[in-house]
Amino acid sequence: MSSRRDRPTSPSPQPAGQDRSGRRSARRGADEVPAPSQRATRRLPQLTAARLISGALVLSGAIVGTMALGLLWHPQDKAFQPKAELTPASLAEKPRRPITLLVIGSDSDHLGDASNGAAPAGPANADAMLLIRIDSKGPLQVLNLPRELAVTIPGSSQPLPLGDLYRRGGVALTAGAVRELTGLQPPRPDRYLVLPRSALRDLINGLGGLELDPPRTMRYQDKAQKLKIDLQGGLQQLGGAQVEQLVRFQDKGLGEAGRRLDHQLVETALHERLREPEQLAKLAYLVQMLQGKVDTNLSPRETLSLLAAGLDGDRPIQFASLPLDPAKPSHGKLRQLSRTAPQPLWNDN
Repeated sequence: MSSRRDRPTSPSPQPAGQDRSGRRSARRGADEVPAPSQRATRRLPQLTAARLISGALVLSGAIVGTMALGLLWHPQDKAFQPKAELTPASLAEKPRRPITLLVIGSDSDHLGDASNGAAPAGPANADAMLLIRIDSKGPLQVLNLPRELAVTIPGSSQPLPLGDLYRRGGVALTAGAVRELTGLQPPRPDRYLVLPRSALRDLINGLGGLELDPPRTMRYQDKAQKLKIDLQGGLQQLGGAQVEQLVRFQDKGLGEAGRRLDHQLVETALHERLREPEQLAKLAYLVQMLQGKVDTNLSPRETLSLLAAGLDGDRPIQFASLPLDPAKPSHGKLRQLSRTAPQPLWNDN
C-alpha cells in the first residue's frame, strides 16, 4: 500500500470562474450571473439610442417653439437691443461744393391752381422768397428776399414788385432777377424749390408740428380768402394749419419786415426739428411724399444730400436781409434797394 504522501493529490475546488491564481476564468457557466460592468456594457447601445431619440424630440420641439414665438414677436422688435443714433451725415453723401437754392413760397394752395385764393386774387404769386447757401464746410446761410422790392424787367416801363415775377414768368424770370440783384454768376442759383401752402402744411404735420413762440397775438379774418388767423402769443406746439396762419399774418405796424421776422422763427424751428434723430428717420419718406406736391429740379437723392449738409453741425443759421429805402408815395408800397447796400449782396465764394 502506498502511503498518503505517495498518493496523488487532487486539486482543491476553485470558485467558479476563477483559476488557481484567483483570476476570473474566461469561461463562464451557463447560469453564471454577469458582473455589473458587463451588464452596463450590454445595455449601453439600447439606452444611448433612446436618449438620442428623446434629445431629437426635445430639439425639434425647441425649434418649433422658437418659430412660433417668431410669429408673435417679430425679430425687429428688440426693445433691449442698442440702436445706432441717426445723424444728418447718415442721410446721404454731402455735396462736394456749395449749392445755392432758391426757395419760393407760393400763395396758392396747390400747384397749378387756377386761382391763388389769396389777395390780390389771381394766378400764384411768390409770397416769400429765400436764397439758401448750403456748404458742408460752413454754416447754413439764408437771405430773405423782400417781395416788395422794386425791380425792372425788359418790356416793362414801370418797376414791379419782386414777388410778382413768379406770376409773370415763373421760376426762370424770378431766378434771373435774383441773380442780377445779388451778383450771382450763372448758372446759379443751382436749384429751385416752389412750395405751395398745402405742401407746407403736409411737411409740418409730417414732423408732428413745430414748437414756436409767436411774439404777439395774431388775429385776422378775410372772408373773401376764406382766411382766419387766430393765434395766441407764447411758446406752444403748432400744427401745419397754424404754422400757415403764422407765416401769412402781417402786422399793420410792422408790415413786410415783421413778416420776414416771423418767417425766421419758423425757419429756425424747422431746422431744429429736422435735426432730431426721430425726425431724421422720416426724411426719406417725407421727401418722397412731397415730391409730387412741390415744383423743383432737385431729385430725392439731391434733396437728402442738401439736408445732410444743411442740418449737420451745431452752428446756427446765418440770416441776412437786404437793406431797403423807405417806400415812396410815387411807388406805392414798392421799396428801392438802399444805395448803402454792400456789393455783392451775396457771398458766393
